[in-house]
Amino acid sequence: QVQLVESGGGLVQAGGSLRLSCTASGSIISTYVMGWYRQAPGKQRELVAQIIFGGSPDYADSVKGRFTISRDNAKNSVNLQMNSLKPEDTAVYYCNAIIRTVVVQRPYWGQGTQVTVSS
Repeated sequence: QVQLVESGGGLVQAGGSLRLSCTASGSIISTYVMGWYRQAPGKQRELVAQIIFGGSPDYADSVKGRFTISRDNAKNSVNLQMNSLKPEDTAVYYCNAIIRTVVVQRPYWGQGTQVTVSS
């Protein structure tokens, strides 16, 4: 069984910063991709940033230059540093990872953490 546990959401004023963290635990053999998605009310879930094992980060155009994703492969963790936050960044943020266990390789999701940016 694999679990993704997120932390770090909250309320911040426009222009402020937040840092999200996510750690995967369980019977993990390897973690291929780790990243963050978000879903605002009434909108579809969208990719924010992701990083492939041994690869370069990939960002949504809307967050380039403001958000930085990083991962610690030894700890199966991924962080998202969010700077210069805007009200339109308000959403529930979900950690996502493609993880290989003994049985299967598939995507896993965290429970979500709320990020609210006030104007």
